[in-house]
Amino acid sequence: MNYNLLKGKRGIISGALDSNSIAWKVAERAHAEGAVFTLTNAPVAMRMGEIKKLAESCNAEVIGADATSITDIENLFSKSQEVLGGKIDFVLHSIGMSPNLRKNLPYTDLNYDFYVKSLDVSAMSLHKMMTVAMKQDALNEWASVVALSYIAAQRTYSFYGDMADAKAMLESVARSFGFHYGKAKKVRINTVSQSPTKTTAGSGIKGFDNFYDFADKLSPLGNASADACADYCITLFSDLTRMVTMQNLFHDGGYSTTGISEDVWKLF
Repeated sequence: MNYNLLKGKRGIISGALDSNSIAWKVAERAHAEGAVFTLTNAPVAMRMGEIKKLAESCNAEVIGADATSITDIENLFSKSQEVLGGKIDFVLHSIGMSPNLRKNLPYTDLNYDFYVKSLDVSAMSLHKMMTVAMKQDALNEWASVVALSYIAAQRTYSFYGDMADAKAMLESVARSFGFHYGKAKKVRINTVSQSPTKTTAGSGIKGFDNFYDFADKLSPLGNASADACADYCITLFSDLTRMVTMQNLFHDGGYSTTGISEDVWKLF
């Protein structure tokens, strides 16, 4: 069911790789709710994924951008405003990558050049995007920025490596920039801490399937799907959540506040 929650709003959605991506689901829901937007991803991800297919179905233009490049981000925001015919009302930051995880390097023996890359791509990119947006005055008052996070920012998950540090930094940037942008333009910035989700990126983490099942059994509502996460993001983009900012919002079926469940107990 559609409610026209985003009718007349303009946005930028990053990170859609294929139909399993949360960003892909967000784009589909935003389109259904009446928004117009541009899609963006790193050039290498665009070559690997199916973003052009999504763009066609949503009548959206694709603007390639390396999220670590200020020049690329400047072009992304300026061209998006040109294409969409005005300032931006919502931004989805769905960007994360760890070379250390890809190389299966243990947290206790990281490649530090890779570590810096993880932080730059996965967290500092949000700071860069907000800096460019503020300098260009690219966001309307009461615009909404949502970045996707994970509970490993607060709790240790041994398999999550340096991405845990990146997510902790991402959430800190959302809080800190959320204050400054809120004071300046009433722009709200939040992070959504999502359940383990069977995306292309998530499924690549070692032991993901076992942990997905564990979280599903622990959560009283079960794991939140990518579609459900998209629904939640749409509410955060809408005017219904105007006073929500600088928050890390758990969207995980109750996992984050459940100590143990009988289903998990029985496993042992």
